Amino acid sequence: MKKIVVLGGGTGLSSMLAGMKKIQDAQVTAIVTVADDGGSTGRIRNAYNVPAMGDIRHVLTAMAQNDNAGILQQLMNYRFEGQEDVGGHSLGNLIFLAMMDITGSFMGAIESLSRVMGVNGTILPCTLDVATLYALMADGTLVRGEKNIPTRDNAIEHVYYQQDVQPYDKALEALREADLIIYGIGSLYTSVIPNLIIPGIPEAIYENPCPKIYFCNAMTQPGETEGYTMEDHVRALEKHSFKNPADLVVLNDTEVSSLVLERYARMGSFPVHSDETAQSYEVWKRPLITLADNERIRHDPEAVRQVVQEILEELG
Repeated sequence: MKKIVVLGGGTGLSSMLAGMKKIQDAQVTAIVTVADDGGSTGRIRNAYNVPAMGDIRHVLTAMAQNDNAGILQQLMNYRFEGQEDVGGHSLGNLIFLAMMDITGSFMGAIESLSRVMGVNGTILPCTLDVATLYALMADGTLVRGEKNIPTRDNAIEHVYYQQDVQPYDKALEALREADLIIYGIGSLYTSVIPNLIIPGIPEAIYENPCPKIYFCNAMTQPGETEGYTMEDHVRALEKHSFKNPADLVVLNDTEVSSLVLERYARMGSFPVHSDETAQSYEVWKRPLITLADNERIRHDPEAVRQVVQEILEELG
């Protein structure tokens, strides 16, 4: 049984795990960022001084697979209309908060909801601290809060936490015991890297000799990665962790219609390409994306599963 650990957050990580939960003879653990401070998650975090549960909720629904998983996913993702009282809140976040009160802890809520939803795998926060993400921009501007970082027309120099953030011990244990470590698809500076800048986590990854894989984003993200190549994404990981953080990088090569690309270009988002320079890591180009009903580019869970399965077969 291969132990796979995936680090990340947001919808990209959820898409990956929706496919990876189907891999046979593999034990999947998700290490998830808890730095989100926007929307329903941010309101609950500020009101109750608890770690952000929004990305955890997405992962719970992605990895659920009991007989009622579909209904539970709809309930967990339901959002009330309006902005007052429960307006704007995700029902799943409120259920998570209630479960924290019932069980007495953040991890108690994750474990209880995992059992109820039939989650196939393990979900761990990268930290149990209430952590606030900061970004130093190229012009010296300091931006506070994950939700504010992508809104600035600026280039990110680096992201960090001002306070002392402690890694969750079980996350470190999972990284040390992993047979394969994957940096998940997702916003580079606000979903993936927030896990890597917690002391102890990059060290645990570095010290484990297992292969490290980076699934690179298919499109650049306005406010975070404008003009980035695949190599730029990897350099950002390296800058925030350690030298040569990835042994293999998986890059999307799905053909997308010009109409869809033009619409994305108007929003300042473009396909991520390699600059084809010599690198210390191997590069696999694979078809990874699909179009959702609203013509938005999304990673295909089944395509991701197939690539991870291919990697596992190579490991033997």
